[in-house]
Amino acid sequence: MTGKVLADMLYALGVLSMFLLLGVYIRAKVPLFQKTFIPASVIGGFILLILGPIGLGWLPIPKEWLKLYALIPGILIVPVVASVPLGLKLNAQDKTLRGVIPLFCIGTAVAMAQFALGFGTHIAFKDSFDFYPTFGWELGLGYVGGHGTAGLLGNMLQGMNLSFWETAQGVAVTTATFGLVGGIIIGMILINIAARKGFTQTLQKPGDIPHSFKVGYEKDITKQPSMGRETTLSSSIDAYAFHVAIIMAVCAMAYAALGAVKGANIPVLKDISIWAYCIVIMFVVWWGICKLKIDYLVDGKVKSKVSGSLTEFAVVAAIGSMPVHAVMTYIVPILVMCVLGYMLTMGMLWVLCKKLLRSYWFEQMISVFGMSTGVFLTGVLLLRICDPDFESPVLANYSLAYTLCSVTYFALLALFLTTLLEGGIVSAFYLAIGTTVVPLIAAFVTSRLFVGKA
Repeated sequence: MTGKVLADMLYALGVLSMFLLLGVYIRAKVPLFQKTFIPASVIGGFILLILGPIGLGWLPIPKEWLKLYALIPGILIVPVVASVPLGLKLNAQDKTLRGVIPLFCIGTAVAMAQFALGFGTHIAFKDSFDFYPTFGWELGLGYVGGHGTAGLLGNMLQGMNLSFWETAQGVAVTTATFGLVGGIIIGMILINIAARKGFTQTLQKPGDIPHSFKVGYEKDITKQPSMGRETTLSSSIDAYAFHVAIIMAVCAMAYAALGAVKGANIPVLKDISIWAYCIVIMFVVWWGICKLKIDYLVDGKVKSKVSGSLTEFAVVAAIGSMPVHAVMTYIVPILVMCVLGYMLTMGMLWVLCKKLLRSYWFEQMISVFGMSTGVFLTGVLLLRICDPDFESPVLANYSLAYTLCSVTYFALLALFLTTLLEGGIVSAFYLAIGTTVVPLIAAFVTSRLFVGKA
């Protein structure tokens, strides 16, 4: 690799950054985007898609850059997934954890049910469309995983040399966009209904959303939140760089482990995706950090900023390079499974949370609904509307449930991919049904044990 190649890559990433900044500006100025809370990365990505070679062709962006942009999400999602276990603190004796378990089980059941619905859509339309083997999986990947996980799908399929990886990544970006926008709009409607019917415990009527939430920034310096603790001093190493180094070091160990496994030609293990190795190794690293009693060097908020930064660029790149023409081939089944996905997610969460969660059931439901159709911050946003000052314990419960759901979710993806490619769509459908039923049963059992009879 020459210096010119690296300079071209930096140039391409710089242009990507310009569209991200353009998205920030438009979000701050256009009321429609403020009301729908569409992230700047999504706005910037779609502008790049529309104005670039894939769309109107007004921007002279080289095709080599588009190929790079298509690859970026699959690369950046590796450290994002690797960071999930870092800073995770669980105590089986903690009463907070005991109360979170039913919510975690409900969230996991909904995620698996979305997979089942997507696979069911594939089965229902397979005689009318020439689907690639994994079509339908994108519903759950886009809704629960969000735009960043679209890159993870591309990474897994490309790593197995499957030619349809760009199309699958594009479909996942499409479902993620439907989920994010529709989830926020439906969430707002549900909050208004719940407030009028008296289902909310801290809200009599939907409160005004802070202006800073709408525009995406806070002018008052005294009100700007902290990015986290400086766990290390700059005289040695910057705290942000320290967290990046831990995550990247784990990625390096994961690549080395996968390379060794492939070199030894070990069955099953050689076919597991790189991100799965990252999660396992990060658990071991985090366990070692805790055993050495130096966990004070890791701050969850800083870790989240690292993964968040990478996700922003992954989203812009994934949307900007989306193969529109290939995605449009499947637009009818995509629309069907997205609409049914709204109904399934809303129905399951409303019934289960109302039945199994005694206190603040709606607040917990709406936060998980945001997570199940968008991203973690979507759930925080919807919760903020019906609990403006976070007076309830829901935010803490939701944050921990989200972490547990993420670990479980990513751990199951490799199993689903293997089933799809080796057993076929019907086998994957039955697997999704099974992995929906198990957490459903666990939700009822743990609700009885930890929450009590409704």
